[in-house]
Amino acid sequence: MLVSTTEIQNSFGKYLKLAHCEEIVITKNGKKVAKLVPYQVNEEHDPWILNESSPTYSPDGIRLTYEEFLKLTEESKNRYEYIDGELYLLASPFYPHQKAVKEIFGRFIIWFQEKDCEPLVSPFDVTLFRLGKEEKINAVQPDILVICDHDKIDEKGRYKGTPTLVVEVLSDSTKSKDLIKKLDLYQESGVKEYWVVNPSSAEIYIYTFIANTIDEFRTFKGDEKVESVIFPGLTIGLKQVFS
Repeated sequence: MLVSTTEIQNSFGKYLKLAHCEEIVITKNGKKVAKLVPYQVNEEHDPWILNESSPTYSPDGIRLTYEEFLKLTEESKNRYEYIDGELYLLASPFYPHQKAVKEIFGRFIIWFQEKDCEPLVSPFDVTLFRLGKEEKINAVQPDILVICDHDKIDEKGRYKGTPTLVVEVLSDSTKSKDLIKKLDLYQESGVKEYWVVNPSSAEIYIYTFIANTIDEFRTFKGDEKVESVIFPGLTIGLKQVFS
């Protein structure tokens, strides 16, 4: 990310935190003059070092305005989510995560053919507003989503609606966010059904929401088939997802 000396001076604390996520190159009069990088220590002797396997890899605690978030995403090659004013780095997923996404999305593509709703896969920005807090914008990138409100896609191709169904596949670095922050956000923003896919335990959890609260919670495991509540007949075997 390229940042001017003036901007560094005005927001040094913010960019100091962001340096844990990506390289910050400082410019003066359009020329690169310095680089802001995190201090490297011996990982074995420092339990607080950030790394991809750490649950704190996402830079929790970095608070930005929505305008600052938009500017960051325009300038950065990394992918971020923005929930309740807080920034989260989307780390590169591992094979079990991508395997689960592939199997579920493949099934969704087949099932939704010639239907009004459409499945999409990350990266795809979704802007959500909590109930009664329309002034507070959240931006997330679900692993898989199903949209039925195609009229909410603007002339530039940006989606401004609310997905009917959302799927998140857990990983070590996103587990807390997906199970707590995103669960709370999805139920309060009008999503009707939320699938949480857990490769570690080979389980899938389905939450359904009515009136912005949890209406039903189901757990699927072993040889079972997971079936959507909102879309009856949409099923997939857990053995296929986790084999």
